[in-house]
Amino acid sequence: MEPLIALVAVTLATYAWRRDLPLAVRAGVTAMFLLTGVVHFVGMRQELIDMVPPALPNPGLLVTISGILEIAGAVGLWFDRLRLPAAGGLFLTLFALFPANVQLALSGEDIPWHDQLLPRTLLQIVFLTATGYLTWVEIRGRRTGRPSAGAGTGSGRTLTDARL
Repeated sequence: MEPLIALVAVTLATYAWRRDLPLAVRAGVTAMFLLTGVVHFVGMRQELIDMVPPALPNPGLLVTISGILEIAGAVGLWFDRLRLPAAGGLFLTLFALFPANVQLALSGEDIPWHDQLLPRTLLQIVFLTATGYLTWVEIRGRRTGRPSAGAGTGSGRTLTDARL
């Protein structure tokens, strides 16, 4: 549930501040993936390892790799040349990690309501929509020659470059 809260809260706060939807969604997705990426190493590491389907080898390594990919993708969203591969990579990462969520939901363990299969699937759709939107905006911008998604200034600069 915390990733959804991070996504929504940061997206809304950024949109209220800048009135730039791609920028706001990018900020929200960044917050969400930084949060989820970090817990691959601290806080929930063992729980994430336990979620890996038994058919997959070396769950600890897989959790480490997915955590690194999530953090790298979140950071990549803020660099013009990396924005498209980062957004697309995060979108694909969500698909790759969904079997672990299904594994947890079907494990028979006593889990919170939001980790049960239907709510978790709906959450995944929200996350896929956000990352898919960023990917689409970036592809569309490159095809039309418009600035990158959420440039904020109309010049292709990132948020950190924009004059406030």
